[in-house]
Amino acid sequence: MVAGVALIDYDGDGWPDIYLVNGAAIPSLQKESPAYWNRLYRNNHDGTFTDVTERAGVAGAGYGMGVAVGDCDNDGKPDIFLANVTGNQLFHNNGDGTFTDVTAKAGVSGGEMSGKKMWSVGAGWFDYNNDGLLDLFVVNYCGWEVNKDPVCLLKDGVRAYCHPKNYSSLHNTLYRNNGDGTFTDVSQETGIAAHMGKGMSVSFADYDGDGFLDAFVANDTTPAFLFHNLHGKKFEEVGAAAGVAYSPEGFTLSGMGSDFRDVNNDGLPDVWYTAVEHQMFPLLVNAGGGVFDDATHKSGLQSTNEMSGWGNGIFDFDNDEWKDLFVARANVLDNVSVLTPSRKYPEPNSVFRNLGNGKFADVASTAGPDLQLTAPHRGVAFGDLFNDGHIDAVVTVLNGPVKLLRNISETGNHWILLKLVGAKSNRMGIGAQIHITSDDGRQQWDEVTTAVGYASSSDSRVHFGLGANKRIKDLEVRWPSGIHQVLHDVAADQILTIEEPQH
Repeated sequence: MVAGVALIDYDGDGWPDIYLVNGAAIPSLQKESPAYWNRLYRNNHDGTFTDVTERAGVAGAGYGMGVAVGDCDNDGKPDIFLANVTGNQLFHNNGDGTFTDVTAKAGVSGGEMSGKKMWSVGAGWFDYNNDGLLDLFVVNYCGWEVNKDPVCLLKDGVRAYCHPKNYSSLHNTLYRNNGDGTFTDVSQETGIAAHMGKGMSVSFADYDGDGFLDAFVANDTTPAFLFHNLHGKKFEEVGAAAGVAYSPEGFTLSGMGSDFRDVNNDGLPDVWYTAVEHQMFPLLVNAGGGVFDDATHKSGLQSTNEMSGWGNGIFDFDNDEWKDLFVARANVLDNVSVLTPSRKYPEPNSVFRNLGNGKFADVASTAGPDLQLTAPHRGVAFGDLFNDGHIDAVVTVLNGPVKLLRNISETGNHWILLKLVGAKSNRMGIGAQIHITSDDGRQQWDEVTTAVGYASSSDSRVHFGLGANKRIKDLEVRWPSGIHQVLHDVAADQILTIEEPQH
């Protein structure tokens, strides 16, 4: 299941750096040598990266799974949270190229159940109560202890990993930011802890337009959750009523990565998450009124039935004003061929191009030879690593070298990349809703987030493809504080910083 990857501009030079999460030795579950360290690579601005892990002090401890990037103290420097099998960790960015482990003071080492720390897979930062401080949602998976697995055998008697049904469910954890470097576990009082599942990822969006961020959780073999935010006080779980908890046939899915953003340019954020083969990757289109329609079949995504997906993301890779789909693929087990010879463990990654008419086309075969290579892919983070207006992807490989997939599409289309800086809202502007109208009248919507895919964290800058448009007629930002800001006649092909006004 390991591991996640993050894009983080840790040194504030405007170029995304790469942070990779790593596992640990078994059975100790400790990083017994540098081979198990997490790694931070500084972007050198020329297509190369330098390993700065040791100096930065972010090698991590224990068995790592996921990573979430957010500026938790509003000092303008992004911090790193690690979701681990063992104790979780929070690294504070000191602003001088180093980080300090502040987990103990912050109180975010991980929730417990039955006296044991819960296994955390991923996490995400969001301001659930709109107080200007980023809160932390931690996704927990299942009850597990090293060397205490039940015995699960394949048909030929070979012992294998057990199905998730053999393990107990856990609840997720929500930490409220107190604004003084500490957090309070509010999972019980907000209603998050009342719902048990096997969480794999979390993504955020304001799906009902009430100004408060909601949370979608993809669960493995248990119903998916949609936590509706009741004005920053409590959450109600509405997955079944909203139509996102099950497949159209009423089955639970092996949910993996998720993304929660508008794919059809109607102003309503949609949900797309991954699963294992024979389940398809559900595309759930927001129909308004708190209801989602399963558009997987009519969108042309039936081919995902033959795929197993982990990390994923919804981004406009060809800058044509329509967001496309990317999925990091691989089967779950490396011994599946013992059961079914036609099933393969390594898989190639896939890209589905948004045709703008409600349908998607699998264009992986024409996306370059490097995308055809198979591997046990896991996490993926997205962002413009070269600041050239194209969204790139960094994909982790289980027991293999990371893949940095540079987007070299030559479409001639225009773009804009937006960095938001909050004042009354949280400094990173997470949760801010952006609505643009191009010169051709086409409208697009997106929200600031780093919580994308499986166990990973993407660039917080918001990218829009603009097609043939050289200018944006209107650019509107609705900040989490409620402040509305409108810019007019904005030039394309630039990285633009937008600061929140005072009123």
